[in-house]
Amino acid sequence: MRRTSSISSISSISSTSSAMDAEETMQIFVKNVSGSTIPLAVPPNTSISTLRSLLALRTNIPADDLRLVHAGKHLSSSETTLANYAIPRESTIHMALPLRGGMPPKKIRCNFKDCKDAAQRIVGDCGFCSGHFCGKHRLLEDHKCEGLEDCKKESHERNADKLNSERTVAIKGI
Repeated sequence: MRRTSSISSISSISSTSSAMDAEETMQIFVKNVSGSTIPLAVPPNTSISTLRSLLALRTNIPADDLRLVHAGKHLSSSETTLANYAIPRESTIHMALPLRGGMPPKKIRCNFKDCKDAAQRIVGDCGFCSGHFCGKHRLLEDHKCEGLEDCKKESHERNADKLNSERTVAIKGI
């Protein structure tokens, strides 16, 4: 009988300690960029920088690159705790990566000497010198392409081969 009472006292001690742990920690969920959810049990006084460090270890993404969002607010201040942001138990925090950006892409300019015009898309690209040219300089003769002679010879040979293959031959003896 004494033995059962000691077991029950141990179980009551463990149940009170687990209740105390439940009060000290709360479970939150962090939704990853790919859509997977990471459950975390953390105390409410956990700072955002600590939370970022935990997530950096779990996801192999540097802590500086992580952005955390809860209820439309960016959790940016590192010293602020989850309780200060009023994040309740079992809430979901969304993880995002920083957006890279800045200036719009630079316009491609004509490669011909002092021309400052924008190069024409697709039709302004020379296949022989790999240059980008505007409407005035896009033809091979206009920008004096060094591949011009090779282009002319290649085109002449191609046309000659085509004409020779279409030549009719007279059959003798009929």
